[in-house]
Amino acid sequence: MSLFFREQQRRTWTEPPPIPLNSERGAFIGRRGVNLSTTEASMQKVAVAASVNLLANIVAMLPLKTYSGGGGAPRQISTPKWMLDISGDGYGTSDWLKQVIYSGGLRGNVYGLAVERDPVTAKPRQLALQHPDDVDVRRDPEGRPEWYINGRKTDPSRIWHRRWYPVPGSIRGASPVARHALTIGLGLASERFGAEFFNDGGHPTALFQNTKSTIDGDQARTIKQRITAVLSGNREPLVLGADWDYKPLQVSPNESQFLESNNYTNAECARIFGPGMPEMLGYETGGSMTYANIEQRGLDLLTFTLDPWLVWVESMLSDLLPQPQYVKFERKALARTDLLTRFRAHEIALRNEWEVVNEVRALEEQQPVPWGDEPRASKSSPPIPVQMEN
Repeated sequence: MSLFFREQQRRTWTEPPPIPLNSERGAFIGRRGVNLSTTEASMQKVAVAASVNLLANIVAMLPLKTYSGGGGAPRQISTPKWMLDISGDGYGTSDWLKQVIYSGGLRGNVYGLAVERDPVTAKPRQLALQHPDDVDVRRDPEGRPEWYINGRKTDPSRIWHRRWYPVPGSIRGASPVARHALTIGLGLASERFGAEFFNDGGHPTALFQNTKSTIDGDQARTIKQRITAVLSGNREPLVLGADWDYKPLQVSPNESQFLESNNYTNAECARIFGPGMPEMLGYETGGSMTYANIEQRGLDLLTFTLDPWLVWVESMLSDLLPQPQYVKFERKALARTDLLTRFRAHEIALRNEWEVVNEVRALEEQQPVPWGDEPRASKSSPPIPVQMEN
């Protein structure tokens, strides 16, 4: 057999490796490891929870519109009634979308059971999402996927699965928590270390020393009880004799490194969910990025962090509709501006015939007027040039 053309061997499909416990080595981490094997465990890190909650809330908040792209320019159509409550449990699609971001953001996969299908297209129109920790998938000897929910084998035709981080050769996408388990675990371990450092008596809070006499064990216990009684729970002054020396013990710079580590891991954990997330949540990143106004802040959030998630959700929802129908989020809702800037934008749009009065009134949540569907600018009037600020 040729050295360069060996017979291709069948790949052995095995279980993906579990998310490991955080390293227990070293005094900084502490004696107990950090277990990230469950989805909820990583949410103990505030930066992770805040990032996922921000993404989920924005995705669920944005208006969702349905369009038909066939036969020329896209036109808006009515959203199918079933899409207003995809799960069919009465909580609505906004609740369903939050579950999608929760599962995709923490585990990189979204799993659902097709409860009902369209009688014409056979596409799912009612999907009951499953907890990502309850779903398992393996390959049989022929390489075909076998799905299990809560340990029970499930018909693959009922499974609806979408991946956020696709991996070549793998059915499931990569888990963000598994990818960054060390960073998240370090953040949780540093917080635990800080709590134990101050609460569990890791070091004495003060040193009380007699400079002239030798104190035996009984005397030391009595003095300790009296000093503790004076200092505990009040701010009364402590009166000492000439031969007593009281020295409060502060956290040494070496021991206080967990504070810096915690600040660092906050930004790193937020960055898992998008390059602009740490700045959006106010974490220190060492940069000097500032925002001139709230509009620029919203645009940066949309451009660098949110838009990939929106496109991902739009794609999965559009796949449920018959072609050429599709859905899109109304991204204008993120463009929050001050009142004067918004009215100037409306004026430019009206004069240049980009919008009509009723469209502007709809954006401002006003009732339409009978004459508001026609352009207000004269056909002979040249468009007003738009000056962009540097």
